[in-house]
Amino acid sequence: MNDWITPGWPAPGNVKALFTTRNGGTSSGPYASFNLGDHVGDDPKIVEQNRALLRRILPAEPRWLKQVHGTTPVRIDQYDCSAPCDGDAAFSRCAGNVCAVLVADCLPILFCDHAGTVAGVIHAGWRGMAGGVIERTLSRISPTGGIDIRIMAWLGPAIGPSHFEVGEEVRQAFIEHDKISAIAFLPHRAHGGKWLADLFLLARQRLAEAGVTEVYGGGECTFSDPERFFSYRRDGNTGRMAGLIWLDR
Repeated sequence: MNDWITPGWPAPGNVKALFTTRNGGTSSGPYASFNLGDHVGDDPKIVEQNRALLRRILPAEPRWLKQVHGTTPVRIDQYDCSAPCDGDAAFSRCAGNVCAVLVADCLPILFCDHAGTVAGVIHAGWRGMAGGVIERTLSRISPTGGIDIRIMAWLGPAIGPSHFEVGEEVRQAFIEHDKISAIAFLPHRAHGGKWLADLFLLARQRLAEAGVTEVYGGGECTFSDPERFFSYRRDGNTGRMAGLIWLDR
C-alpha cells in the first residue's frame, strides 16, 4: 500500500503532479519498499518492477535524468527516454510527457504556469541551488529569457532545518550570492563551526528573487520520518523517491 503525496496547490486542471514515498513497492532491505533509483545498489529487476508500478498511473514512461547535482535544465520534449541525459531539472510544454527527478533529502521543486502551458521539476540540493539551478530553469521556460509568465511552485519533502548540517563553505556559497541567505543558517550547538541549513527557506528566497512568490508546500522532513521517506543523510545506503509532473492530454 502506498501513501504517495499529491501536491496541495491551485495548479490548473491539466497539470498533474505526484511525489512518491518509500511505501508501496517490492524492494527490500535498505531500499524497502518503493525504491525508484537504479544507481543505488538495488536489484535492477526489482527497480524495474517498482517503475512499472508507477508507470500504471502515468500517461507515459518518465523521462528519467542522470542527475549530477548541477544546474542544467532539460526540455524533455526534445529527447526520447531510451537513455537518460545529464540534467538536474526537467520541463515540458507537451501533453503526456512526464518530468521526473529522484531525491532522498534534496528538495524537489515542482512548478507550472497559471495557464497550464508548461510544467517542470527541479532537483534542488544545496550545490545545485547555490549554483543557480532554480534561476537557470525558470529562465529557460520564459519566452524572453526572463520571468514574464505567472509561475507557481510546490516544495516537496526534503531534509529539514533541524537535521541538515553543513560547513561554513556552504553558508558562504549562499551569502556571497545574497546576504539575506544568512537567515537560513543557524549555528549548530553541538558541533562548533557547523551550521543547520534551511533548504526550504533558501529555495523560497531564490524563487522570490527569480520572480516566483506563489510558493506552496515545504516543511516535510525526510530525515525525521523513516517510515515514510528515504534519507541519504540518515541512512547512507538507501533508496530514492520521485517528484513527477506532467501536462494532461
